[in-house]
This record gives sequence, structure tokens and C-alpha cells, in this order.
Amino acid sequence: MRFLSLSILCLILSARISAEVPEVFKGLFEEGKAVRASIGFVVPPPEIEKFIGKVEAAAKKDPKWFREYTEAAEPGTPLPYHEKLGLTQEEYDDYLAMWAKRDFKSSAEVVLMLRKSFGETWTLTATGDASVISTLRYDPADDTFRSPNGALKRLEDISADPLSILGDWSGKEWRFEEETGLGKTKENIALGKYDDKPFGLIVYRVQELSTEGSRLMDKSLCLRFALGKAGQVQDPSAP
Repeated sequence: MRFLSLSILCLILSARISAEVPEVFKGLFEEGKAVRASIGFVVPPPEIEKFIGKVEAAAKKDPKWFREYTEAAEPGTPLPYHEKLGLTQEEYDDYLAMWAKRDFKSSAEVVLMLRKSFGETWTLTATGDASVISTLRYDPADDTFRSPNGALKRLEDISADPLSILGDWSGKEWRFEEETGLGKTKENIALGKYDDKPFGLIVYRVQELSTEGSRLMDKSLCLRFALGKAGQVQDPSAP
């Protein structure tokens, strides 16, 4: 009986260990807890357009220089100041001040839930326009997401520049890339949270390009959700 009791205890402990939420989701989701999220995009104040217009005009005067200058800059952040951008230093400073006021605009509301799926894998099920991420399964054994396209491999951790489009956030990212005689497929997913705001983020993109380089499919999602109890959908039947 003692041996049998110990065996049952080991099975119970093993089940508890296997059901533990993987590290990549900790602090973002709890198993089986529905979380309300917003699909959206980041936009700066409309006043910034006057500065963008000047930069575009300057780019047309020397497109070769502008292309090389843009390619050398950090992606997703404002270009460093240069007099050939068509802005004075004072205008450039005003531009950065406008950029700092960019805000997340919601276009749709969805619900996310972390669930245990096949074997030891995990799935973030999503409703509405975010349902595409429900096709991905995370396997903690090899730290990969798997989609119908294949395995998304882990990349370097994200530590975003505060001036980047989404702002000051950190997280983890996975990518799938494949090129065949029919074209090229890219798929990325990143999970993380803001360093200075109580919100989590999911960024997802899948692209299919033909052999000629034309886009056959290009779907992008940016999901923002409040962390902890603030983001969880409350059960109306609960007392």
C-alpha cells in the first residue's frame, strides 16, 4: 500500500509539473484564463505629416543618397538627423517630440486564451481577426512554435529601442523561412511586454511571395492586452 501510495503521488506530481505554464508565457497569460486584447496599430499625431512631407521632398532630390542613408539606419526608428533630410535641427527636434506622442489605436477587440494542446504543446487560441495565431502550437521541449508552414525557430530576445514604432518593450521572437521553386514564405511571432506600461504584446506576420517577388499573402497583427487581472475576462456568473 505504501508503494502504491507513493506511485500515485508521483503521478500526481508529474501531472502538475507537465501542466506548468512554459516560461515564455509566464507573466503574460495563465492557463485557461480568457484575456481581452486589442488588434491595433501605432500612429503619431497628424501634425507630424508636415515634417514627413519635407523629408519626402528632400528624398526626391537625391534618391540614391536617401536610399543608402535609410538602409544604414536602424529599422523601425526615426532616421538620425542629417541636413539633407530637409529639416533644420529645430524642426527635427519638433519631429521627435511629435513622434514621442504616438499612440496605440485599437481597430478590433478579440479574446485570447492559453491552453494545453496535443502532447506537451501549448496553444494561444484567439477569436475574430486574430484567429490565425490559433494555428500555432508551442513546444517547450525544443522552444519552437509550429504552424502549418513548419517550425518557427527561436531568435535573439527583443529589447526594443524606445524610439521604435512600438516603443520600449522586451520579449521573445520566433521565425520560419522557406524558399522553394514556388516562392518564399516567412512567418514570425513575438511575445513580450512593455518595460514602462502594464501591457503585453503579440506581434505576428506571415508573408508569401511569388518567385517574381509579388506578394501572394501578407497578414500582420499587433495585439495589445492588459496584464494580470486587469486584462482577464470576468465570468459574469461568478459571485
